[in-house]
Amino acid sequence: MPSHPEKSRGTTFVLWGSGLVALVLVVLAVHYLTRERLAVTTAKVSYQDVVKTSPTIGKVEPVEVFQPHAQTAGIIAEIYVHDNEQVRPGQLLMRMEDAGAQERLASAQAAVQAAELAVNDIAHGGTEDELSSAAGEISRAKLQQQQDAASLTALQRLQQQGDAAPAEIAAAQQRLQMDDSRLRGLEQHSTQRYGGTDRAGAQAKLADARAKLADAQAAITSANIVSPIAGTVYWLPVSRFDNVVAGDELIDVADLNRIQVTAYFDEPEVGGLAAGQPVKIIWDAKPRMVWHGHISVAPTTIIAYNTRNVGECQITVDDAHGDLQPNANVTVTVTTMQHSHVLSLPREALRTEPGETYVFRIIHDKLVRTPVQVGSATNNTRLEITGGLAEGDLVALGATATNRDLTDGLEVKPVE
Repeated sequence: MPSHPEKSRGTTFVLWGSGLVALVLVVLAVHYLTRERLAVTTAKVSYQDVVKTSPTIGKVEPVEVFQPHAQTAGIIAEIYVHDNEQVRPGQLLMRMEDAGAQERLASAQAAVQAAELAVNDIAHGGTEDELSSAAGEISRAKLQQQQDAASLTALQRLQQQGDAAPAEIAAAQQRLQMDDSRLRGLEQHSTQRYGGTDRAGAQAKLADARAKLADAQAAITSANIVSPIAGTVYWLPVSRFDNVVAGDELIDVADLNRIQVTAYFDEPEVGGLAAGQPVKIIWDAKPRMVWHGHISVAPTTIIAYNTRNVGECQITVDDAHGDLQPNANVTVTVTTMQHSHVLSLPREALRTEPGETYVFRIIHDKLVRTPVQVGSATNNTRLEITGGLAEGDLVALGATATNRDLTDGLEVKPVE
């Protein structure tokens, strides 16, 4: 059968064309499969607890504490307790010895007695000796008056008989007048010996003497250090026979089940603090333990503290059992906001433009710009989503290795 060259050439062209198409398709497929897509970090929208906290450093302080100081210089004669011992109200803790205390007390008592006697003497017109002497002088003046009066009477009778001269009568009358004047003066002096100034001065001296006596008695009393509260001896800086000076601290007693923390929060944190907010307390000396409390007094003003502007906060420790020591420096973390089981995502996924808040969802490896609504629950890492997303949605956070901006429709390679 004869051959047909035209048909053979057509077949060849068809075969070559099919091969070329196939080759183009292969090249396109390889290009599609091997093209470089932007790698982005991602996160899934999920339900979580969104909690906001404010940490700072605080100092532990007892709510009720007894911290006696030496009233005068002296020696620690006896110590009846030791560190960490439980004491009861009225229990004798230690005794001081002040060599001059008894002498000062005796001197003060004598001064009070002398001042009281002086006040009494002034009230009665003088001392017993003075009153006795005055009474004797008055008695002698009266006797003299009586004698001179009798002499005048006798002379007056003699004058009637012509046996006494007028000059004798006049002299006798003058003597009697002098007697009367002297007697009045003695009687007035005995009843008005002291004036108002004398009485006021004596009362002032008595008050001063009594004040010194009270000080001396207090010094004697303070030599016996007695606890007014129930608590634990948590600091005992002195030992028996130690010499101390006035003002030295002797012992610290406190109820270690009732303690508080004074903490200072930087000014930007103060607005979120309120009484009743829960607090977590950590002490580096006992790293495995955690204490809990609450804000009892929130800051009411901003003060300068070292180089910081801060608000002072009082925190009550709710679960102290003698295991958190006074004066310890602790880390306190206040929970200022807590929303449980809210739909949320990382803060870095959120983007804002005027009039719109949105995220980039990842659907079939492409970015889809999606408007969202943000709720009130937010902290430094996460925020609440109230609309626009559902649990499990995958959102882009940012490109991994470039500064390229994310745009709607961009093909990406998700990286968890």
